[in-house]
Amino acid sequence: MKNLSAVALMATLFLTGCTTSTPTVSDISATDITLPIVHSGEIPTVKRVVALANGSAEIVAALGYASILVGRDVASTMPELTKVPIDNPGHNVSTETVLAQKPDLILIDSNTSPTSALTTLKNSGIRIVTIPSTFDLSTVREKELAVASALGTPKAGELLTRWHSSPLIQVKPIKVAFLYLRGTASIYLIGGKGSGADSLIDAMGFTDIGAKNLAQPFSALSAEELIKLNPDVLLLMTKGLESVGGLTGLTQLPGIAQTSAGQHKRVVTVDDSLLLSFGPRTIPLISRLRADILKASTL
Repeated sequence: MKNLSAVALMATLFLTGCTTSTPTVSDISATDITLPIVHSGEIPTVKRVVALANGSAEIVAALGYASILVGRDVASTMPELTKVPIDNPGHNVSTETVLAQKPDLILIDSNTSPTSALTTLKNSGIRIVTIPSTFDLSTVREKELAVASALGTPKAGELLTRWHSSPLIQVKPIKVAFLYLRGTASIYLIGGKGSGADSLIDAMGFTDIGAKNLAQPFSALSAEELIKLNPDVLLLMTKGLESVGGLTGLTQLPGIAQTSAGQHKRVVTVDDSLLLSFGPRTIPLISRLRADILKASTL
């Protein structure tokens, strides 16, 4: 996830009004979306891989080579990888853990940290490949092909990218707002252009009302702005909703209850590690997420 702490601001206006609608919360967990797995018959040129780049362990698995993973990134949460140790809990790389796994390849991206750990790993002589970071659906293919190239399995990369080409869908006049919330840290943000969620919402044929009106990837959530945008459905991360006290706490945030989404309690949540992973499960996620948003919008 991009560093949002620098722009975290808490709205200061008080909530006015409440609703009596029946709660409507749809949650998509990490186990709900199946990972596609291809089989090219290629033999990787590496035998022990530590995948630290965001979501890269899932790509390795989707290419058909989960067996060579000895360490994974915290964002790769597919059930098939539960026995592979997480080497960057809290998004901070554990150098000792990585070196103890004796990898012959380490995958990193621009978000892999801290710098001191990366310096130690680079000085170890282990081959390190930087994978493109992406917060846009259009660049998932580049990310997957880069992982496949690092493994020495280019045919598997081509098979995977062909498997999950984004389907053509019918555009629907539904306004969706992505809220990034961390109530325990007083972070209350609305997604704008470049948040990552805007790419998904656009691919679903809906309007990301925040991206349409806000130039920055994330802006402080304010009652005035939210009421003006008046989304039909709110999209959140699962832990984000939990952090503000669930649906009850969400509707008590400034401006929420004055929107169409708040009045009808139209809320869809997605597992934190899955929503912005931009990997092999993204296209299947879009299909499921679109159905849930369509359902919520009719209530």
